[in-house]
Amino acid sequence: MTETQPGRLSLWGIEVFAAVADEGSVSAAARRLGASPSAVSQQLSNLETALGAVLMDRSARPVALTPAGQIFRRRAEAILNEAAQARAELALADLSRLTDFRLGMIEDFDADVTPRLLKAMAGELTGCRFLLETGASHRLFDALDVRALDIVVAADMGAAAEWMEVHPLLEEPFVIAVPAARAARAERLEDLADLPLIHYTLRHHMGRQIAAHLARQNLRLVHRFELDSYHAIMAMVAEGAGWTILTPLGALHAHRFRSRTEVRPLPFAPLGRTISLVARAGVLGDMPARTAARLRPLLQELVVGPAVARMPWLAGALRVL
Repeated sequence: MTETQPGRLSLWGIEVFAAVADEGSVSAAARRLGASPSAVSQQLSNLETALGAVLMDRSARPVALTPAGQIFRRRAEAILNEAAQARAELALADLSRLTDFRLGMIEDFDADVTPRLLKAMAGELTGCRFLLETGASHRLFDALDVRALDIVVAADMGAAAEWMEVHPLLEEPFVIAVPAARAARAERLEDLADLPLIHYTLRHHMGRQIAAHLARQNLRLVHRFELDSYHAIMAMVAEGAGWTILTPLGALHAHRFRSRTEVRPLPFAPLGRTISLVARAGVLGDMPARTAARLRPLLQELVVGPAVARMPWLAGALRVL
């Protein structure tokens, strides 16, 4: 990597500064940017020389912004937004110009929807390198917030921030999954009293959403297991170890246990969630809207259609928006 000559303000230096400010350390920023810690430190020194001000106290843990650094951070945000928008506008004028596209997707889509989307986009963006990150919704939003991703497809986390451009994609209800042998006796919550609840982890937004809903219904359901994997949860349900609350997407994700489990409506007040495509507002032109438009027919074909065919009672509750 060629070092920038001290005294000159560079876009790369500003990006490095923003990454260190976001991550709180030089080493973490270096990992995010794919650079060496020494190169990151040098860029920070060059930037401070160019501006004639100390921006960070690098001896602090985490790295602390000086008053000058706090002022410059606001300007850096605007500069990086403008640069990203310029790149997007040039790429949208000629899609072959787009060189990198960073997409975050919830794990629910990684086996079917995501490959089809990337294949279609690769056919159009012929010179583009794609970076895909899958994970929990809150982690994807964090990566979008610090510009480590361009677009995320994730479960809504509540009120959208002002910097977000949101395109709703899919609405789905929460359901229960029970061992197949108990399917005929799972109409009421009392029917499950002898089976423990296998809870989706409270470390993720979905687990907290489920727990909050149970509390609103004054339900105190004892659980011995709290897991963060659909496959692990559905494997335990299939073995008769308990029952669980999840979404149709989660149940479909663990399709290998389909023959030994049954999915039923919640035996208490309904709960749902919305999956949306989110980008930074005003940065990528109409690309987020175009990507959302490309996703909706895929969701209908690969998610809603098969789920409703197998569970007709989901019609209307599981739907593309």
